[in-house]
Amino acid sequence: MKPTLLFSRFLLLLIALSVLQTPAWAKSPQINDVRLWTAPDHSRLVFDLNRTIEYRIFRLHKPERVVLDLYGVKLRTTHLKKLVSSDPVIKAIRHGKPEDGVLRIVLDVEEAVKPRSFLLKPMHGKPHRLVVDLMRSGSDVAEERVVTADQMRSKKEIVIAIDAGHGGEDPGAIGKSGLQEKVVTLAVAKELAKTINARKGMRAVLIREGDYFVPLKKRVLLARRSRADLMISIHADAVRNRGVKGASVYTLSERGATPDKVAKALAARENAADAVGGFVSSEIDDPMVNMILGDMAKRDSLNSAYLLAETIIKDFGEVGPVKYDVPKRARFAVLGALEMPSVLVELDFISNPSRERMLRSSTHQKRMARALLNASLTFLKRQGHLKQTAVNMLQHQYSSAHQVDGLKCLNHSERLVISYSAGERQRELLPLI
Repeated sequence: MKPTLLFSRFLLLLIALSVLQTPAWAKSPQINDVRLWTAPDHSRLVFDLNRTIEYRIFRLHKPERVVLDLYGVKLRTTHLKKLVSSDPVIKAIRHGKPEDGVLRIVLDVEEAVKPRSFLLKPMHGKPHRLVVDLMRSGSDVAEERVVTADQMRSKKEIVIAIDAGHGGEDPGAIGKSGLQEKVVTLAVAKELAKTINARKGMRAVLIREGDYFVPLKKRVLLARRSRADLMISIHADAVRNRGVKGASVYTLSERGATPDKVAKALAARENAADAVGGFVSSEIDDPMVNMILGDMAKRDSLNSAYLLAETIIKDFGEVGPVKYDVPKRARFAVLGALEMPSVLVELDFISNPSRERMLRSSTHQKRMARALLNASLTFLKRQGHLKQTAVNMLQHQYSSAHQVDGLKCLNHSERLVISYSAGERQRELLPLI
């Protein structure tokens, strides 16, 4: 037999085997899974796809419905009908074929909503995705404005903005036994908020209150809206080396000033949260960041944030290992509210199995929250924003009310922020009343 004939037969055999091993339906677009996330201002459906698709979305009224027509798409999941039990907007999800080659998904909704949709390319282990947001009435982001020092002085309380990193479609780092970063950060944030809200003269604002996604710029906007005095962003770190452990604290670096390669890489990972969680770049316009970068208050804010970070590192050393004994600087998008000192805290390395077990522990979560609050109160006192009597009173209250295995410490969990007006230096915070 001639060599060319043998090669041709071998090639045909390979083609036949590839066809047999590949199901016919795998050649066409398909929905492999679907998830539902409920946020305060919208409900989000995420469809996992095997490839990019063509689709259209529109509304129907009387009754209110949102309709998705997906062209040439096969439905390979049975999860649709199981999703809506706890969502306040979506009553039911139905699907059918109005014509050949069209998969129609109908969302029966309780009220008129504004649908928004976009496709995401594969990234960070996620497949192609179609994201559908149902925006509820009054959910449009209000125009951002500068809060002046005079307006801040009108407050009768100290406000702490608490940002739990990641959430919803973005789990953050994942430990060896499956613990997700978004779960740990929210648990610590809620522990801090509960303790703060129980105290006269203080109020906590949770940037993320549940398991849903919040874009990074919107986190900054929500902190500004709350007229917070301090802001702390809570995260958990991860690396390939499972022996690495310890907390670390970061502040915002000036533009182009990120000499530390480790900090720069971490900032890049955290800033990628928008792409993983699903973010439309036009959702929020944030002109404040560049404006404040050139303001005289920038230096005061960055210096104050660095002092807060140093204090947190010292107090965190009492509850667990510390990776870096000095704060690091990097361009974290979530620290963009430069009118208030902001820090990002990496609680520990979730990639370390022993530290993952500690991060899962509610007892340890309370210890970390208390260490963060203790550091924040110390910072406010040193800056002259909180009277010594008020600090002593709070420390006594926390020490008396909360003890864990004989360890007395303050209940805190994330980050804090002080607001400045454009032309002023640091303002005085009113003492607790």
